[in-house]
Amino acid sequence: WVGKMVVSSQLENANPLIYQRSGERQVTALEEDEDVVDKIDDREIFDILVRAEHPLSLEELNVLEQIRVKVSDEESAVSVEFTPTIPHCSMATLIGLSIKVKLLRSLPERFKVDVHITPGTHASEHAVNKQLADKERVAAALENSHLLEVVNQCLSARS
Repeated sequence: WVGKMVVSSQLENANPLIYQRSGERQVTALEEDEDVVDKIDDREIFDILVRAEHPLSLEELNVLEQIRVKVSDEESAVSVEFTPTIPHCSMATLIGLSIKVKLLRSLPERFKVDVHITPGTHASEHAVNKQLADKERVAAALENSHLLEVVNQCLSARS
């Protein structure tokens, strides 16, 4: 996955463009009814992903957009495209892994989770997508205690 994790004091994108948040989703009475089984939809997945970052959300950085989240509850499939803020972002693999882990922890086990870079937005798109799609590499990455700690920090709630 990553041979060595190097922490740099220099930011790759020190002044990213900040985008407006989409706002809270309106919850309907039907969704709150515990006796009704409601399907998981795109917005629910999007909400799971964007409320877990700090200091800026992936939505505010335009890394995640609701239109790039696709869910098929019937087929138990979730697909998320993310867009790194710059074409040579060294954090792309970590961002993708964090998104994947968040979904795996949040969704029922029946779901197949596909996380990949928006086509044409990153120099190493193919290599990153290959890593994120490889179950054994993802599992091995999560067995690395240092990397798991970094992923957990990425997923920790805003303070």
